[in-house]
This record gives sequence, structure tokens and C-alpha cells, in this order.
Amino acid sequence: MSEIYNILNKVRSEKPLVHHITNWVTIYDCANITRTFGALPVMAHAIEESADMVAIASALVLNIGTLTPELIKSMIKAGKAANEKNIPVVMDAVGAGATKLRTESANEILEYIKVDIIKGNSSEIGILAGADAEVKGVEAMGLEGDPVEITKNLAKSKNATVVITGKQDIVSDNNKTFLVNNGHAMMGSVVGTGCMSASVIGSFAAVEKDYALASTAALVCFGIAGELAANTESVYGPGTFKEAFYDSVYNLDQDKIDKMEKYKLIN
Repeated sequence: MSEIYNILNKVRSEKPLVHHITNWVTIYDCANITRTFGALPVMAHAIEESADMVAIASALVLNIGTLTPELIKSMIKAGKAANEKNIPVVMDAVGAGATKLRTESANEILEYIKVDIIKGNSSEIGILAGADAEVKGVEAMGLEGDPVEITKNLAKSKNATVVITGKQDIVSDNNKTFLVNNGHAMMGSVVGTGCMSASVIGSFAAVEKDYALASTAALVCFGIAGELAANTESVYGPGTFKEAFYDSVYNLDQDKIDKMEKYKLIN
């Protein structure tokens, strides 16, 4: 059994509860993809219950895509509870660099809690790493420097696993770095695939304590499902692709993963 399929199989068998404080635009998609992969999603945003929900969860996913100052307080309270329980915290830095509030909020989360996995596109990670980067809304528009080195440097400075998602995904905990080349361009035509990938990473990290490997496995499976969906005969555009994508996730098996996985360890 391959290590990628082995982690997917653990998600399906253990059915970890993944607590989200996430983006209102994509909240349904994040819940659905979590469930389709075999984990159990819960979305508890209120500060009055966010820490209580962590008490029964196996991972916490924080997404700043539609943040408010009150929501950040809830994220930090939940994050501290997750740290005390020693369960993984994933932060999706959606739009960091686009506005002062987003950038400061992402850094505030990183200051007050231990984030185990920091995820974003190349520009968002570049901003958090102090590199020259440009963000337009929530889209990456440019990054100065080597993205692999930027990923590794941020991983080292934050003592975390850092994930850059894009045409080629980069995953590094500074000790080891993976490149993932699974995926399809059609995935970029559907709003929410970035947020969904953070949910998948959280689901895999809930059952695999090597967070770099867990993140890599999540992105490989996520990307393979995108490839399979795009090559489905009934897919004619983003709408039919999204339906086929969920079905492809649900029907992933060892044979498909073993034949289609495209990732490598570069150090």
C-alpha cells in the first residue's frame, strides 16, 4: 500500500472531526469536500463555542477569506485550545497582502497561536515571509524570488509546515520539501478549490503527524481527483466539472493513486 493511499485510507477509516472557522463564500464546499474525503466537518464560528468545539475535534482549519476582527478573536481562542490539546492547526492565508487587515490578522494568528500548517498561494506565502509579492483580491499576481526557498525559509522561521498551492504545489517543513504536480487547469475555474484544499490538508493532518507528508498526500489526492474529473466525458465546463470532481474524490482508490501520483522529495 502506497504511503499516499495509506493516509487517505486512514482518513476514511478514522473519520476525524475537522473543525473549521472558515470563509463564508466557500463554507459549503469546504464542508462537502471534507465529508467526501471521509472526514467529518463542523463549522463553529462563534467565540462562545469555538474552543469548546475544538475539544472534540482532531484538527482545526482557520481561513481568513471573509474575516472580521471578531472572527479573528474566535480563531485565536480556538487555536489556543487546539494547541493545548495538541491537535494540528491549519491556517489558509486567503488574501494576505491584499489589505492591511488581512495581513495583520494573519500575522496576529501566527503570533498568538502555534500554527502547524501555513497554506496559501505563492503571493500570500511570499507576503508572510517578507518577500516582494503582489496579491489582487485573493489571486496571486507575482512573487520575487525562488518560491521553494521562500517556502523553506518561512517554515524554518515559524517552525511549521508551509504549503504553496498553484500549478505546482510546494510543501516544506524545512527538513524536507516535496513538489506535487498533480492537478488540472480546470480546478482554477471553480471558486473555492483553494479553500477546499486547506480542508483536505486538515483532514489528512488529523490522522498523520508528519504534517509535510500529510499535506503532500492531501494535495496529491486532491489533484488526481481534479485530473480524473476533467477527463470525464460528461464535463463541459466548471459546473459539470465540480460535480465530477466530488465523484472522483469519492471513488479514489489505491490503483488510481498508484498510477497517477506525481510528487517528489527534493531534499
